[in-house]
Amino acid sequence: MNVLLIGSGGREHALAWKLARSPLLTKLFIAPGNAGTTATGENVDLKSNDFESIKNFTLENRIQMVIVGPEDPLVNGIHDFFLEDQKLKHIPVIGPIKKGAMLEGSKDFANNFMDKYGIPTAAFKTFNSGQIREGLKYLESKKPPYVLKADGLAAGKGVLILDSLESAKEELREMLENKKFGAASARVVIEDFLSGIELSVFVLTDGKSYKILPSAKDYKRIGEGDTGLNTGGMGSISPVPFADAVFMDKVEKRIIKPTIDGLNAEGIKYKGFVFFGLIKVDNDPYVIEYNVRMGDPEAESVIPRIKTDLLKMFQAVANENLEDVELDVDPDFAAAVFIVSGGYPESYEKGKQIKGLDNINDSILFHAGTTYDKVTGNIITNGGRVIAVTSYGKTMQEALEKSFANAAKINFEGKYFRRDLGKDLL
Repeated sequence: MNVLLIGSGGREHALAWKLARSPLLTKLFIAPGNAGTTATGENVDLKSNDFESIKNFTLENRIQMVIVGPEDPLVNGIHDFFLEDQKLKHIPVIGPIKKGAMLEGSKDFANNFMDKYGIPTAAFKTFNSGQIREGLKYLESKKPPYVLKADGLAAGKGVLILDSLESAKEELREMLENKKFGAASARVVIEDFLSGIELSVFVLTDGKSYKILPSAKDYKRIGEGDTGLNTGGMGSISPVPFADAVFMDKVEKRIIKPTIDGLNAEGIKYKGFVFFGLIKVDNDPYVIEYNVRMGDPEAESVIPRIKTDLLKMFQAVANENLEDVELDVDPDFAAAVFIVSGGYPESYEKGKQIKGLDNINDSILFHAGTTYDKVTGNIITNGGRVIAVTSYGKTMQEALEKSFANAAKINFEGKYFRRDLGKDLL
């Protein structure tokens, strides 16, 4: 089978790494990929939202399946584009149609969906630029901390948690009046703050049945002790020790099944990943957010634990017989530690030569922000999050120690990684 995988990050490298192991695979193309994905297939220079170029490439290279890594093209309707084109509609796309992708594309849509189908989440209210006065008054009726969310996609930066009422009011004005997050904050959702410990749960669904994938815990803050600015993720651990059978039974009955049933009730044919960003509050799960793709950095610890042929699972999603595929999961822990560029998540420099990649033992490297220097051929930095170092272990500590040790062997100017992942789970 010829497969086109869209995306360029660590998630896509993890998917490509797994797909490359499938006996069903003939040729894997990654668009645009990174320096690491070249070991799994062929990188092609296509932009994820250039649907016409993707169409031409798909037809010219006899692509038989398209797997969409990031959320942007899904929210922009790439699956619908394929379904509506006579030459493309027979080619399966792994990733939801635009209406399903609104679970991530609009916080207001997601919250109203959860409210309609009785899925536990925080109390909320949505305001637009014509309702600033009402929004300010609503904030006055709430207790700190105050949670403000840009309604649309804001590259992971659209959620603010503020301790003072004055700061919350100021930020609400910034978002609605001054378009702090552009079109994403044309509407702002104000939510009650939920206190607890977070985790990520994933399912793969064919629209009818679903498979619950391994759970993971990711770390968003740049600084140790969960301090500083939010990032795209500084690492992840799978499984989550507190997500035992009793807790996961609650997650399935109260959150996963009502979500899949709700999508069907709305007439949304959903084929792909559903990412449940959850928080455990007094032993009960609540939804913080939905994403409509595999998580990143969670993919780098979850995908390596899936022993079943992933391409076989995707084929079953396309054929709507996922219930016939048995999901086999490695019982060991996997820990992914992200090495990032100096200055990230604010301004940082690219083009730094990466050294020590050949010195890694007993870990898997998943590239994210990397490329090749066109003059020297050396691998250089090309993003904020550069490489994830993933290791297995019989215990969480063993997996983490391997990843920390190997992360220390990789060097480039300004390199940084957190050395305290997992401490909150001990």
